[in-house]
Amino acid sequence: MKSFNERCYEILRKVPKGKVTTYKEIARGLGTKSYRAVGNAMNKNPRGFLNKGDVPCHRVIGSDGNLVGFAHGLKKKAEMLRKEGIKIKEGKIDLKKYGFKFR
Repeated sequence: MKSFNERCYEILRKVPKGKVTTYKEIARGLGTKSYRAVGNAMNKNPRGFLNKGDVPCHRVIGSDGNLVGFAHGLKKKAEMLRKEGIKIKEGKIDLKKYGFKFR
């Protein structure tokens, strides 16, 4: 059986380049309301993109569209998202345009 963290990473891999999701949306996709636990899992991700991994934690933002929580800093997170074509205005991302939901 996979750990909660591994399940978080597995579902996050489904978020395509140029899209973002939220901690709350990942929790919903996993069938739980533990979005803080999702944030904790993202923080502990040993296989992030900066480490040449396959788990794009930089694509996870706050439910209000704010850039939040990234082990390498929000400046780096914003840089990575902009390289994927995501527009950031006043520290926020338009979830209607760039948001990814798990069905």
